[in-house]
Amino acid sequence: MTDIVNTEKRSQMMAGIRGKNTRGELIVRRGLHRMGFRFKLHDAKLPGKPDIVLPRYKAVILVNGCFWHGHGCHLFKWPSSRIDFWKAKITRNQQKDDETLVELKKLGWRVLIIWECATKGKTKVPLDIMLKLVAEWIVNGGQRFEVRGTDVN
Repeated sequence: MTDIVNTEKRSQMMAGIRGKNTRGELIVRRGLHRMGFRFKLHDAKLPGKPDIVLPRYKAVILVNGCFWHGHGCHLFKWPSSRIDFWKAKITRNQQKDDETLVELKKLGWRVLIIWECATKGKTKVPLDIMLKLVAEWIVNGGQRFEVRGTDVN
């Protein structure tokens, strides 16, 4: 299947995709702040520069885009052009994710991953429920936790 936009337009669209301060990240940050949690953003001293760092709880939150991290949900689909490039790119992103998780664990940090499909689309988790899950994990949770979109039948 060919692209529905020309190469120049596609390049412009891809260049506009942000790596931080994404919509999903802002949703989570606003909700946590309203709940009284205080945090750092994109701490370069930590592996992978986590999106949200809660030093008091020795916890970090990563808000991952389903496409860029190759999540197996309805938001991820392998591109039909430049297949080798995209397979290498997304596979490398997944390897870096794994390396980051190992390094954070070695340093004693707990990790929460919130997937984009939990914040948008047909599998979106209601905001109040997601924030409740996140807050409970921050205060009482274990080493690692993931929030994914809900299954829709």
